[in-house]
Amino acid sequence: MFSELSAQVEGLSSLLCRPGSEERGPVFERVEPAFSPCAERFKLGERSFNRQYAHIYATRLMQINPLLTERAKQKWGDDVLMRKLCDLHMGEQCCIVGTLFKHMELQPSILKEISEEHNLLPQPARTKYISQSDELILEDELQRIKLEGNINADKFVTGSVIAIYGAEKNYGKFTVEDFCTADLPPQSPRPTLNSDRFVLLASGLGLGGSNADSMLALQLLVDMVTGQLGDQGEQSGAATISRVLLAGNLLSQSTQDKDASTRAKYLTKKTQASSVDAMKLLDEMLLQLVGSVPVDVMPGQYDPTNFTLPQQPMHRCMFPLSSPYPTLRLVSNPYQADLHGLRFLGTSGQNVCDIKRYSSMDDHLEILENTLRLRHLAPTAPDTLGCYPFYQKDPFILEECPHVYFSGSAPSLQSKRITGSDGQEVLLIAIPEFCSTLTACLVNLRTLDCEPISFSSFSANDDEDSEMNISH
Repeated sequence: MFSELSAQVEGLSSLLCRPGSEERGPVFERVEPAFSPCAERFKLGERSFNRQYAHIYATRLMQINPLLTERAKQKWGDDVLMRKLCDLHMGEQCCIVGTLFKHMELQPSILKEISEEHNLLPQPARTKYISQSDELILEDELQRIKLEGNINADKFVTGSVIAIYGAEKNYGKFTVEDFCTADLPPQSPRPTLNSDRFVLLASGLGLGGSNADSMLALQLLVDMVTGQLGDQGEQSGAATISRVLLAGNLLSQSTQDKDASTRAKYLTKKTQASSVDAMKLLDEMLLQLVGSVPVDVMPGQYDPTNFTLPQQPMHRCMFPLSSPYPTLRLVSNPYQADLHGLRFLGTSGQNVCDIKRYSSMDDHLEILENTLRLRHLAPTAPDTLGCYPFYQKDPFILEECPHVYFSGSAPSLQSKRITGSDGQEVLLIAIPEFCSTLTACLVNLRTLDCEPISFSSFSANDDEDSEMNISH
């Protein structure tokens, strides 16, 4: 399929390339990447689902409690009174560290769905489950209490560990005057680079879908990265791309055959899942890339790996063409690595989309910043986001601040820099879904700037012939 697309864009490539006087043009050496994987904590060894999920909340609170206690003393003074819920006295001003639980009437529940006593009609699908009746409840190791006052329930989600300051004024309710989060963790110094070096980020390729423009744009993107597109200036620029990171949802949602598991076996005996052809396309595309540049491949919501976070790397047997190359790395979701001394951390987008459904926040960058200041990648796991039942340690807690923090499958490309209280500087990136936006992005490791690479097409109603436009 990709070889056919290569032939289709050959004419377009010739328009963009300058013919040289020699049969063979200059050779541009690709920048040698300095790479160090740091995602060991997201790898699962022996898997057991016999444990209760309550352990992960207890572990999360135990790990973040000392950090929040220190932050609370910095904000409200060293003499602030730290209390457990069991030691509360009516009207006493104090600070409490605990885990938030958000009571939501609209939250989907399997118990509500199978209950026969309500006899309710099926509810329409919702994009958000918040309502004005939502309540925040704070839990510590022993008890829980309802919150009121200066705290916005719409902005918070279940699983967030925070410190609150106030007093119990109404019986059974704590009146919040102020609150604080753990804020950004410590950050290692950012290295100084002498030249521009880029990492290309792309997400939501949507292979196996019906969008022909996205397939052509993807082939053009591959040709650009491998130096087969453009003049000598474009080719020398492509040589500065030291790594390609594919952030999940490589396959289209249409490849998920939900009826396959319930359909009679004799009806599927001579058929194969649509994801099989999509994986072949992905393997062919990766074969073109890995011969030229190192590629990290993250799984996403629609990719063939485990559903719960952390998603484990896809198996190499699914990539017979590209897996023999040492430049192909199948990585976990979440992803963490040091590239040229800069810490990259990110997900394929499940954590951001889940928080978006259960809070009033719509902006992906705002949600990314919120998780960073909470020091937790996925606070809604395991309540509304599937995750492994960790027992002794919560791997989603951020122990070191990244330099680049990203999430995939966003509706559009967004980026901004934020600064922590101790001078930490982080570039936040919402990587757009490529199959719908035809856009990827380049991160300059020297300046921490984010540049879009867009492939747009004229519509059939335009006066000019339909063709692909490349801009970056």
